[in-house]
Amino acid sequence: MYKIKNLITSIFIICFAQQVLAKDVPGSFADLAERLMPSVVNISTTTTIITNTNPFPGFEFPPGSPFEDMFKEFGTPQKRKSAALGSGFIIDKKGIIITNNHVINDAEDIVVIVGGDKEYKATIVGADPLSDIAVLQIDSKEKFIPVKFGDSDKARIGDWVIAIGNPFGLGGTVTSGIISARNRSIGLSRYEDYIQTDASINSGNSGGPLFDMNGDVIGINTAILGKGGSVGIGFSIPSNSAKKVIDQLIEFGETKRGWLGVRIQIVTNEIADAEKLDEPKGALVASVADKSPSDKAGIKSGDIILEFNGTKIKEMKELPKIVAQTEVGKIVDVKIWRNKKKITKKIKLGRLETSSEFKEKDSKEKEIEKTKNSKIKSLKITVRPLLEKDIKDRKLPNQTKGLVITNIEKGSPIINLRVNDIIIEVQKKKIKSVENLENIIENVLKSNQKTILIAFYNNQNQRSYIGVKLD
Repeated sequence: MYKIKNLITSIFIICFAQQVLAKDVPGSFADLAERLMPSVVNISTTTTIITNTNPFPGFEFPPGSPFEDMFKEFGTPQKRKSAALGSGFIIDKKGIIITNNHVINDAEDIVVIVGGDKEYKATIVGADPLSDIAVLQIDSKEKFIPVKFGDSDKARIGDWVIAIGNPFGLGGTVTSGIISARNRSIGLSRYEDYIQTDASINSGNSGGPLFDMNGDVIGINTAILGKGGSVGIGFSIPSNSAKKVIDQLIEFGETKRGWLGVRIQIVTNEIADAEKLDEPKGALVASVADKSPSDKAGIKSGDIILEFNGTKIKEMKELPKIVAQTEVGKIVDVKIWRNKKKITKKIKLGRLETSSEFKEKDSKEKEIEKTKNSKIKSLKITVRPLLEKDIKDRKLPNQTKGLVITNIEKGSPIINLRVNDIIIEVQKKKIKSVENLENIIENVLKSNQKTILIAFYNNQNQRSYIGVKLD
């Protein structure tokens, strides 16, 4: 009898445990999706792209031909319209839409589709490339159905989420999954704290919402890991950090981020040991910008920032995000480690967007573009690294790596490539640097094989392969 009672008790406990574990698993997402669909929009943009076209497409002169250069010069600039697709969501009944900056960057016309069939023109209220967020306004006096932001800080790994968007132009697509990870950095933007999800996200989902089970937006779908298709690893900007940017874009049409004026690096085990810190933590100041807020407050190279405005800095990457989200002009306490002891400095924050550091960013990238041209002797071409600006301007996949061709010499074996084409793979290996390319070619030349396979993007961003025979 005692054994039977124990068995019944055990069965009850197991069944109860199974019910507890299963109670949060939704039976269906249909009701939630139906309620949220009217607030998610499809975005279509058009941009004019200028390219030099071959007057005789499909016809090539032999390398070294006297007609080769002559007919290249006949290639006149041609304008063509390039279309791009993305997603967004309505946050105000007056038609305010949130999307990614890269969805509308350089767009001449923006059309949003609401409810699957109603088209409206939209204008840009404000955009922020650093966080990849943009705010649009529908040009209409109609009333729209908005959604609201949730608290992304409460989102936990394992929570159910759904994404609604316009993948591959297939508007009104709903996918589901869970939050796979938090606080991800993948090297796409200056301030990264992505939510990772396995809800299927594809090209065209950019700018769309990631909803929790209450129907609140906890993320803006921004990037995927993979070659243009979902592999179950997508990334979303958390709503809490996005909302601060959005509020500023709506109020001012631009962002106003706090600025310290320091260049920082990771505190390694060795540095912590040398500085007599109990553990690796904080952000090591590598340099201080002249006349910056930190310079005026007496921060020096070699200081380790341990705490900012009451928030402890556990890792270096935390500091830029916290500073950027702090009000410009605010006087904050900054605790630093110097000469093996903790001291406090008061710093009045400046504004990043008006700093010399921010203004010089574009000019520095242009300088890189000019100076980092490298000759590949075996191919008789000159290349430079693919820049973030190239990816945005040409609307390439976010994770694209490669080398841009800047010059092709006479007698080059790559007769089917053109200036501004982008070499992305050789021998089916991704090209990340000039050295990377040279090493692959060198290994081929050392072997009996004398032909290499090159994958590239042409001027129309079409991905193709060519075989090149090496001398």
